[in-house]
Amino acid sequence: MTAMTSSARPLLNRRLAAFGTTIFAEMSALALRTGSINLGQGFPDTDGPEAIREAAVRALRDGRGNQYPPGPGIPELRTAVAAHQQRRYGLSYDPDTEVLVTAGATEAIAATLLALVEPGDEVIALEPYYDSYAACIAMAGGTRVPVTLRPRDGRFHLDLDELRAAVTPRTRLLLLNTPHNPTGTVLSREELTSIAELAVERDLLVVTDEVYEHLVFDDAEHIPLATLPGMRDRTVTISSSGKTFSYTGWKVGWITASPALVTAVRSAKQYLTYVSAGPFQYAIAEALALPDSYFTGFRDDLRSKRDVLAAGLEEAGLTVYRPSGTYFITADIRPLGETDGIAFCRALPERAGVVAIPTSVFYDHHEMGAPFVRFAFCKKKPVLEEAAHRLKTAGAR
Repeated sequence: MTAMTSSARPLLNRRLAAFGTTIFAEMSALALRTGSINLGQGFPDTDGPEAIREAAVRALRDGRGNQYPPGPGIPELRTAVAAHQQRRYGLSYDPDTEVLVTAGATEAIAATLLALVEPGDEVIALEPYYDSYAACIAMAGGTRVPVTLRPRDGRFHLDLDELRAAVTPRTRLLLLNTPHNPTGTVLSREELTSIAELAVERDLLVVTDEVYEHLVFDDAEHIPLATLPGMRDRTVTISSSGKTFSYTGWKVGWITASPALVTAVRSAKQYLTYVSAGPFQYAIAEALALPDSYFTGFRDDLRSKRDVLAAGLEEAGLTVYRPSGTYFITADIRPLGETDGIAFCRALPERAGVVAIPTSVFYDHHEMGAPFVRFAFCKKKPVLEEAAHRLKTAGAR
């Protein structure tokens, strides 16, 4: 028998019809086909600390987490997350009622938006934005309202007047990402203070994606919005282990928030993955207790890799926006006589043997992102040096 379908109605519901195969899948496939250096998708080419991998192996062998872990996450990890927030930022959370473990930050974002957004609610997001934001807002039935970060003086800036003007009576929440992917901007204390004042004034919820919290460079400082006056009980803070410990495949993330917000998010999360990553949760609990020297050394290593790739891109003729955080560099291709980042990135593997991501796919206003492309520098230095050499000698000019 064959399945019966209606030719009059598309199979994919209209909320997701605009979302096809992600640009990451397309460009990673292109990298494989051409044998190119993949500086597109943001994953390291080395594993994290051996001690943390061994902690996962030990948990597997000891039978910890091989069956369903507790719905909120294992107590050890929830306690470690709460201790991390207290030690790093002075934020006090009850591990039993104010911490929820998720399948990475992506599930945390999805569960949070599904829980908190009603159909028709407006969600303000800073564009360019991580691509799952748009899909998750759509799945929740919300309306996405972009506020654009604009390049100026070597970095991308938030226009606080534009943000304030975007808030309407239908605005439910602000979805922020700092350190910001893909631009590498780290919102300043002054910017965050203004955002907090706006949220309190207009009684808005705020969801903050802080997965790059430990990857801030030079004189930048990561300041969780929840530390500011009036924000502790209206902010859902999201982070994860993948970017900090270089085990992105483990998919261990978490939220911290007030009991009421955690309960709401858990109500949605339990019908998504239910639970995940049992043995890895034990390992990440140990990872969060690593000494400060680990986090400092990891940050310094990424900063030096940033500088290698940034110098190479500049030598290849691109205008580089040197990031204050994350492990991505945004570059402007217009000095090369190019204006279409999608066409540029699709041609680049054949021209130079390097893969990048066109930033316009992270915009609602695609024309604003058209001349920008994103390169990941979370790779071995020799790989970055070879990529820079290829771009300079074969690809860019």
